[in-house]
Amino acid sequence: MNRTRRITPLPHAEYLKALGPWAPDPQKPPSNALGLLARHPELAQAFLAFNKYLLVDSTLPKHTRELVVLRVAWRRQCRYEWAQHVLLARRAGITDAEIDLVRTGAPTLLNRAVDELETDSRLSDATYEALGADLDEQQLLDLVFTVGTYGVLATAFNTFEVELDPGIPDENFNSQT
Repeated sequence: MNRTRRITPLPHAEYLKALGPWAPDPQKPPSNALGLLARHPELAQAFLAFNKYLLVDSTLPKHTRELVVLRVAWRRQCRYEWAQHVLLARRAGITDAEIDLVRTGAPTLLNRAVDELETDSRLSDATYEALGADLDEQQLLDLVFTVGTYGVLATAFNTFEVELDPGIPDENFNSQT
């Protein structure tokens, strides 16, 4: 039986044209994620504006954001998202020990929050209260939207079987926890 062909990313030069004002610096290495999004330029431009807010301008501390994204990627078993965000997490000062806590599902507050949002589409009162002790209203909103957005990305990357970008290590993505 033949496998259904998945949508493949546009080549680097083509996606730079297709993304218009949202195209990255042409000197940056190719991105299979951007190549995939460039197959639908209108969607890409709308999504990238929103995602830029979450990735760059969010009220969440980078450390918090990256732990949340890693937990989403691990739960969704999204190799692409995991590998990309392990690199971003390390740049944000996250240690390998903290990454292992995400991978193993340790009972941290952020793991619990992501797990509840992914499983129940809501936070329990206890988790909401615990998060509220450290996060303000805008940060709580950003946390929920970060989980949802990176869940959507993981679904897309997994569905379209987006391969890791050249030079990006697989980062110990061998087992589900």
